[in-house]
Amino acid sequence: MKPEIVLLKAIYEPVMAALENDFVVHKSWMAADPLAYLRENCGNVRAAISTTTTAVTKAHFAALPKLELLACYGPYITLIDLAAARERNIPVTYTPDSTAEPVADLAMGMIVAVMRRICEADRFVRSGAWPNRLFPSGVEVRGKTCGIVGMGRIGREIAQRAASFGMSICYFGPRRKDDLTYRYFDNLEHMARETDCLVVTCALTPATRNLVDARILNALGPDGFLVNIARGAIVDEPALVNALVNKQIAGAALDVFADEPHVPAELMHMDNVVLAPHMGTSTCEVREGRSEKLLADVHAHFSGKPLHHVVTALNIPS
Repeated sequence: MKPEIVLLKAIYEPVMAALENDFVVHKSWMAADPLAYLRENCGNVRAAISTTTTAVTKAHFAALPKLELLACYGPYITLIDLAAARERNIPVTYTPDSTAEPVADLAMGMIVAVMRRICEADRFVRSGAWPNRLFPSGVEVRGKTCGIVGMGRIGREIAQRAASFGMSICYFGPRRKDDLTYRYFDNLEHMARETDCLVVTCALTPATRNLVDARILNALGPDGFLVNIARGAIVDEPALVNALVNKQIAGAALDVFADEPHVPAELMHMDNVVLAPHMGTSTCEVREGRSEKLLADVHAHFSGKPLHHVVTALNIPS
């Protein structure tokens, strides 16, 4: 009989198909109450598959009494209760990779898309409106200032791309980076006033939750654009909707949302908003690489072989 495993969230379809070929796969995310589903249906589950955006708490471990392995599809395990895993002596694996480059590519694309109104222009042409009227102009990217919120690996990659488009770069963060010559701000409101396009790249922490609020959006101003490719909760979503409705900012490009996959209805109907389904790392290359690593660890576990990508105190991603 095939071993039982549980998927806590949907992942890349080919890897789900591969798992279903070798295991009895439960899909708890499809239940109205996923935690109750685990308690009622997953008593024999020996491995669980999570993702970088899936919280795995002590309650999840308690609901899986025969759990032997937790495998995370993705490089970040910040939402996993590692202490609870250690209490049960359950190994946790992940799929280490570099996500900075593909996320930065998407961010640069979103900067250009929202400032040049590319998505709006696509809808304009498809609607058949072009023969009857002119499409309104966007603004040039060249010569504008890109303000980056969080100059980590992703922020640095975005800065390089934006600079190559002729943008001036500045950044906000908890401390100045000694190896960078870009203008540094220790006050986000002050930077927003100096910025044409504000790009959010920082991690979600208690200190950054709702960091970009009504005050920051007001400082960005009616000619400013917001791009968020980090986490939805870093931006005060109701304040953003209000700023867009009242034309306090020029537009926004969003790959992340506070309650994914649910997007505020108001945003759906705004021409000056570019929306994407949290696809920053969703390239074929990234997904296939993660799939190989995850499947290798799951099969190694059930074959009694050493795991390849175990999370330890020394290699936990920041």
